[in-house]
Amino acid sequence: MEWRPSPEHTNVRSLLDATPTSGSVTLERRGPILIVAIENRERRNAIDAAVADALAAAWRTLDREDELRAGVITGAGGTFCSGLDLVVFAAGGRIDDRFLRQPPRKPLVAAVEGYALAGGLELALCADLIVAAESAQLGLPEVKHGLVASGGGVMRLATRIPYHLALELALTGASIGAVRAAELGLVNSVAADGHALDAALELAQTVAANAPLAVEASKRLAREAPMEWTRQRSIAEPVLASADALEGARAFTERRRPRFSGR
Repeated sequence: MEWRPSPEHTNVRSLLDATPTSGSVTLERRGPILIVAIENRERRNAIDAAVADALAAAWRTLDREDELRAGVITGAGGTFCSGLDLVVFAAGGRIDDRFLRQPPRKPLVAAVEGYALAGGLELALCADLIVAAESAQLGLPEVKHGLVASGGGVMRLATRIPYHLALELALTGASIGAVRAAELGLVNSVAADGHALDAALELAQTVAANAPLAVEASKRLAREAPMEWTRQRSIAEPVLASADALEGARAFTERRRPRFSGR
């Protein structure tokens, strides 16, 4: 699937010029969407301790604020994220990887330009949907540096694409382009270079227009309890009994747009 910008969608790179929060991460609210952008251009948006902490804080902001329905994670300067800052690692620095272990409860879309490598791909895999620019490169090159993708990269990749192909990337350290990633089902859509964020925002807006309780429950079922019917019932039944479920049914029968309240 390929996404091309429609006339009403301008390039939103200007959003990334917002004042950085702690850890060189910027937050920008666009209606119900929270745009989270790594701002570490000199290091190709590599992740150091400050960036890791700021990303964890961004997930908390997304989940805490009721008016926010979905998030978009991206990187400034034409690159998504080049992974762990190996200069910091070599000097003995370590990061708290909870931002990888505990992604936000609400839906998250990754907008990938340039490189999503190592921890950068692990970050993209934290997202529920991925939009990549045509020239983007994705991979897990840790083995080339004596490391392992221990931030969930290998585990998550093996659930997104066929096992043998996931292991090929993990064991060779090779990267693949956006078109190949889309063919494998790793990437939802491919956008023109410079427009991955536009396309990701459009996708996030579509998700955010739906009933928030139902969206969050659907994400939990896909992430936490595949094929576990008892667990599915415990997650789904509160949604089916919610005011939003009733509103959605009424809006359908009345042929109008639903007004969801998150209750």
